[in-house]
Amino acid sequence: MNSVLQAIKPSATLAISAKAKELAARGVRVCNFAAGEPDFDTPDVIKRAAIAAIEAGKTKYTAAKGMPELCAAVAEKFARVNEVAYDPATEILVSSGGKQSLFYAFLALLERGDEVLIPAPGWLSYPELVRIAGGKPRFVKTSSRTGYKLTPAQLEKAIRPRTKVLVLNYPSNPTGAVYSAAELRALGEVAVAHGLWIVADEMYERMVYTDEPFASLASLSPAFRERTVTVNGCSKAFSMTGWRIGYAGAPAEVLKLMAAAQSHCASNPCTPAQYAALAAFVDPASEEAVKPMIAAFRERADRIYKLLEKIPGVRVAKPEGAFYIFPNVKSFGLGSVDFCHRLVLEKHVAAVPGLPFGDDGCIRFSYACSMDCIEEGMARFADFCASLRK
Repeated sequence: MNSVLQAIKPSATLAISAKAKELAARGVRVCNFAAGEPDFDTPDVIKRAAIAAIEAGKTKYTAAKGMPELCAAVAEKFARVNEVAYDPATEILVSSGGKQSLFYAFLALLERGDEVLIPAPGWLSYPELVRIAGGKPRFVKTSSRTGYKLTPAQLEKAIRPRTKVLVLNYPSNPTGAVYSAAELRALGEVAVAHGLWIVADEMYERMVYTDEPFASLASLSPAFRERTVTVNGCSKAFSMTGWRIGYAGAPAEVLKLMAAAQSHCASNPCTPAQYAALAAFVDPASEEAVKPMIAAFRERADRIYKLLEKIPGVRVAKPEGAFYIFPNVKSFGLGSVDFCHRLVLEKHVAAVPGLPFGDDGCIRFSYACSMDCIEEGMARFADFCASLRK
């Protein structure tokens, strides 16, 4: 039996979601803040493209790294939106979701025992993907005082002889933190000076609520571009979580290895889903269709923050992006796992423990749910917190 896989921890998000679904199946009204996916439907123009592809018999294998026309559309998007030029033939990979792109990146970059730095709090799948790829994950603890952002001084101090890769996720899951262009540039300079590779997870790039526009690390310097694998996908941007289409841009020598891994692990991404993604990128109607979703997330971010900051004992920072908020509940004297377990059982509010994200004093709420759910759920949450203070 593979010892690495035996040590992999089940997803805390899925565990809480399963409990919420179990309660809901029994007729209990659950306010579910666990799921990390938009509650909006995939735009019709995208769905119609997949249906048309199926009806036209476009259901066979494609190129392992993705259909050429989709790779070209992804490269055009990188150039237009992110200001990064990638060759669609040699520097673009389309995969079965962002997780696969991340996994292939780690496979390509890591020798067994190489170390990967992950700012904490950080998405709970990063360390597990690194372990499966043969690397050693190491959390670098950030602070609420810096908005849960890694600083150049912290990065410099954390680098060791076997450190090979830095993971940067912005906007962040679970904190909603967004790095400015200046902050990214400062981190990139340290990373490049030490010969590190950077895996930039930009999955939530559309969901930024600050005045400063989103910046891609690879766009800020030719030196950064040559040391960065940029990972993104359609799941959050176009509400296509179940379609499983991710993509990556990387220097040709890295992309070649990622594509080789995909050719043996998956043959190619789902063909009808690729045609759906192609419509997402090239049909202007898809862009118009998702604008209400982004506006709704901005409104929800404001509302859930205002409700949480009023609750005695809760400390919370306003999210700058994504659709998560990460309140500190340490004052109530429970670890995050026990806190969330009791919360879902006693008040039927589903949240995700902060422990697997690297901070046991916090919990994660996803506000990818209705405003009614936010209002009712936060009222229940306030009652729960009050009961713990008695």
